[in-house]
Amino acid sequence: MQSLSAVEAPCIHGAWQLVSYLVEEQISGNTFRPMGDHPTGYALFTPAGRVSFTLTAEGRTPTTDREGDAALLSSLVAYSGTYRLEDDRWITAVDVAWKPEWVGTEQMRHFSIDADQLTVRTPWRVMPNWPKQGPTRSIVIFKRCS
Repeated sequence: MQSLSAVEAPCIHGAWQLVSYLVEEQISGNTFRPMGDHPTGYALFTPAGRVSFTLTAEGRTPTTDREGDAALLSSLVAYSGTYRLEDDRWITAVDVAWKPEWVGTEQMRHFSIDADQLTVRTPWRVMPNWPKQGPTRSIVIFKRCS
């Protein structure tokens, strides 16, 4: 468990509502919105050092079969773990994830907070949800929940 002071400095703790999710392709520079123009989701940072993300694409609908259920995984990003802050980065030690290969890894994100807006940038990597695009980085914007 982290000390409280380790996670307080940039005031990241609290609940943040997803506003936009943009992905940039490293090779071409092209961008796309893999979760549509109106994705939904939240990021929750506790002062004790735990974080939880649930991000979903717009237009998700219930399914009635295994194939439909499996397809829903491509419109979801969800993970949780403990986090630590290092300058403009937070690093999550993932202990639960929608993709099992993330469990036991550390996920690093760059972030900035401007008033009630949290901007998050991932490092360049091949994302399990869209591997055909090659290395990409996500640019995700949240607003602080009131």
